[in-house]
Amino acid sequence: MAELAVEQTLDLGDYLSAFRRRRGMILLVAGVIFLIGLIAAMAWPPTYQASATILIEEQEIPTELIQSTVTSYAAQRIQIISQRVMSRTNLLSVIEKYNLYERDRRLHTIEEVLVDMRDDISIDMVNAEVMDPRTGRPTAATIAFTVGFKSDNPQQALKVANELTTLYLDENLKSRTEKAAETYDFLSVESSRLSEEISRLEKELAEFKGRNLTTLPESRDLNTSILERTDREITDLDTQLRGLEERKVYLNGQLAVLEPYGSGDVLSPSARLDALRTQYISLASRYSPDHPDVIQVKHEISALELETGQAASPDALQAQLRTLREQLATARETYTDEHPDVKNLTRQIARLEQDLQQASSRPTTSLPTATPDNPAYISLSTQLEAAEAEIRSLRTKRTQLVDKVGEYENRLVQTPKSEQEYRGIVRDLENSTRRYQEIRAKQMTAEVAQQMEKERKGEKFTLIDPAILPEEPISPNRGAIIFLSLVLALGAGVGSAAIGESMDSTVRGAKGLTMILQTAPLAVIPYLTSAAETSKHKRRRYLLVAAVLAGVILLLLLVHFLGTPLDVMWFKGLRKVDQLVGE
Repeated sequence: MAELAVEQTLDLGDYLSAFRRRRGMILLVAGVIFLIGLIAAMAWPPTYQASATILIEEQEIPTELIQSTVTSYAAQRIQIISQRVMSRTNLLSVIEKYNLYERDRRLHTIEEVLVDMRDDISIDMVNAEVMDPRTGRPTAATIAFTVGFKSDNPQQALKVANELTTLYLDENLKSRTEKAAETYDFLSVESSRLSEEISRLEKELAEFKGRNLTTLPESRDLNTSILERTDREITDLDTQLRGLEERKVYLNGQLAVLEPYGSGDVLSPSARLDALRTQYISLASRYSPDHPDVIQVKHEISALELETGQAASPDALQAQLRTLREQLATARETYTDEHPDVKNLTRQIARLEQDLQQASSRPTTSLPTATPDNPAYISLSTQLEAAEAEIRSLRTKRTQLVDKVGEYENRLVQTPKSEQEYRGIVRDLENSTRRYQEIRAKQMTAEVAQQMEKERKGEKFTLIDPAILPEEPISPNRGAIIFLSLVLALGAGVGSAAIGESMDSTVRGAKGLTMILQTAPLAVIPYLTSAAETSKHKRRRYLLVAAVLAGVILLLLLVHFLGTPLDVMWFKGLRKVDQLVGE
């Protein structure tokens, strides 16, 4: 508590007394530290930096007319170019060309030298607020950038800065030209590939059409119309066949009532027998065997057969059976089994088959054949033969038409399957053609953009502020180092004095004595200096003044040679005074 009380009662005189006692230590420590800082400021080698400014100019031709193939942002493109410029090959070439880092190359590896060089190269972007044409909002855009290089030799800094600037300009032009060329080459290859694909699809389509000419989708209407026309032709043929069959029946009836020999109109028993047989076949197809007309005609036939001795010939019955079967087959192609005509023909065939069985079981009698000479009979026979020939022709034609209908129906059945494959080929061909047209349009645009880049009409780097020889170093800041050294020296001196004073247990003055004795002294005898001590104090005072003057002179010299010359500072000061007076 006593010490705290004493410390709390220290006044300015106590501090001055301590300063006088420790001034030697303070000056020594401060002098040494200041001298070290001064030597460091003087010995620190200067570093010079040369910088060039490159402007990023927009393309001269409006983008609405020609779109450039280089679409990356300027800052991104600068970073990419920086990586190419600062490649190992380029940096080694610059180092060898200007003999950079000669001492470091002897003491360190190439990789360490390259790291130092990359650290000495500086790239600074120059941004500005511009209006984005896409959004209409202000945005930051890179409009220029600076390329700098630091070196302890101003000439080397200037040369390397110019070399780096040239590399950036050349690399930008090279990269833009290469990218435009790569884009054009890629589009050319893609265009050739699509052209070959289109040729292949066209060949495939032509081969498909050749294989499926009759089942193509565009042939559907033609096949349908031909099928309908063929159906109408078959219907017409059926109508003609029915008419001819009726005519044949009529002619057979007429022949039945005529004698083939002579020219009379009275029927002979043989003619009457043939007529009754034909009538019997017709009645048997319409009525049952118990019908009175059928029984009457059958009895008449039996009586005439006994009278003429001409039983029904199996050959004649077989011929009539073939004719009826042909008529039945024709009718079934047109009608169902429930149709009256089909039923009548079926009954006639059944009756005729029974008669054929009965005739086969009876002994046959052969009559001598003679050539008919009745003109009417010959005329009807000729008409009947013509009708039969026309019936055979129409039936042959009808068979052909039926086959044709089956063929065209098969074509229509196969059309959907062919259409699916056909549509797939056509769709691929249309897609390839559309892509080919798009690629060709882009290829033409890329070709124009490539020519624009060759003629340097697109976005380009322009050197607007070339590097100049640096006159002042950028580091070190000798004035700041000296000032900091001075502040540190004063602080270290005062601190050393404070430490020495706190560690000193010497009793000084009445306050120290009072603290020890716990009582105040009766009287204080002041210190009496001798003549030698007075002379010593004067010499010290002179030395201190000389040291201060020497320090001031040294400081002025440092400012003059390391900072701003004194005459310049003098004129600046006068100009400032004049400005203040003028205001």
